[in-house]
Amino acid sequence: MICNPLARAERKAFTRPAPKSAKAQMKFLLTLAKGSTKALAERLGVSRRTVERYRAGTLMTPQKRLQAALMEETDSEWQPQVRAQTRTQASTSRGMMVEVTAYFGFTCTGSSDDGRERQITTDISPTYVKQILELQAAGATEEELHPIVAEAITESYFTEWGTRADGLRADFTAVSSISFTQHSEPVSRQQPVNPNQLPFTNRADCTMATYLHLSVVEISRVRFIL
Repeated sequence: MICNPLARAERKAFTRPAPKSAKAQMKFLLTLAKGSTKALAERLGVSRRTVERYRAGTLMTPQKRLQAALMEETDSEWQPQVRAQTRTQASTSRGMMVEVTAYFGFTCTGSSDDGRERQITTDISPTYVKQILELQAAGATEEELHPIVAEAITESYFTEWGTRADGLRADFTAVSSISFTQHSEPVSRQQPVNPNQLPFTNRADCTMATYLHLSVVEISRVRFIL
């Protein structure tokens, strides 16, 4: 749920669209394979004859598995310099914007709220973006990425970049959708949270609390802006 949207975000930064037809994708990938139909066939999990027929245009409509493989391989190789620049900008200055619709449950000293759906829009700092991208590049699973995304949301939204609610922690247990788009400006840390949006019945206690626990029971929609 997180890795694929990150890839889609990078595609949005392309200066030219990646090849869309099976024939064009096959020709592009063959160029990268230095014309080796054997190497490309092994990469796609098909026969050399299949590669040759799509290159020649005698086959036009691939089955779903091959269609997905062609798209994934093409997108992963298209405009690598643009992709690298996008990642560098996001992890050094621009950060990301995350939009979340989720069920949140909170506990705090002397107060608590039942879980209910909330909508949150907040920045994610370049520091956390860097960690997310490095984990993704290292092959992290969705379960391994969730905690770092939760920490990023907690930092900017619930603790206002560490100026309140020291010790708050967020946990994700389910995510149904995530999307990313390009973030065109550097992250600003001067966007305070409205205290009235915080769900605690005793806001003074929670502001001064040394430990709070945030449990995200169910995520119904998450959208990242890169």
